Amino acid sequence: MNKEILSLEPMASFINTCHEGWLKGWHERNGGNLSYRLSKTELAPFLPFLSLEENYLPLNASLPFLGEDFFLITASGKFMKNVSKDPESNIGMVQIHPDGNAYHKVWGFKEGAHPSSELLSHLMTHAVKKEKHPENSCALLHAHPANIIALSFILPLNEELITRELWEMLSECIIVFPEGLGVLPWMLPGSLELAQASQNLMKRVNAVLWAHHGIFCAGSSLDLAFGLADTIEKAAEILVKVLSMGGKKQKPSHSQLLSLAEKYQ
Repeated sequence: MNKEILSLEPMASFINTCHEGWLKGWHERNGGNLSYRLSKTELAPFLPFLSLEENYLPLNASLPFLGEDFFLITASGKFMKNVSKDPESNIGMVQIHPDGNAYHKVWGFKEGAHPSSELLSHLMTHAVKKEKHPENSCALLHAHPANIIALSFILPLNEELITRELWEMLSECIIVFPEGLGVLPWMLPGSLELAQASQNLMKRVNAVLWAHHGIFCAGSSLDLAFGLADTIEKAAEILVKVLSMGGKKQKPSHSQLLSLAEKYQ
């Protein structure tokens, strides 16, 4: 394995984000996945290390807006805890066909590994984020934080209600995700239905709760996607504790929350 490629950004940060998510307890066994769309500037140093043989594999979707784009993504069935030990076996890079209907592996995925089973959810969401900010990179993190998942079993699966509950728990929440938290009912993991529903919500939010499953977060950097998930889970942890202690006795008022939004625009 050529170690030089592992020191390049955003590869080094991608590997570290996988490891940090494992340390948080968000990625049991092969749970969760991470992807990152490289900008043209970021891609240039990687080109000498990539295999550009056109052995394309079909996508169950047409995403021409992503044509020729390159993505780092975790491998299906692999463990996040092993990414830092053996990156080439547990993650890889793909390029999308110019027509947007197929992809080929250009680095990593040793011994026949394939991209995450949630590949479609990642790519379809990358498409809407790229449409809004075509020059930006984009990171997408799917994780299994225990507290936000637990709340999806007891709170009504209502976006406004869950968003408001989280905003009340931690002042930073209304600043970090002012657009709110999207919420989906349980859907089959890895399905086109889940990918399409996530894509639709991600047109207006940067985080979606997959009920009884996990969260799906977007950011223009790996730090921002990770930080969004971290903030949501911290607020969820506080809410779980508050509920276990008998519920709220006081909370920030509507006007106080609005004053936060106004101060931080």
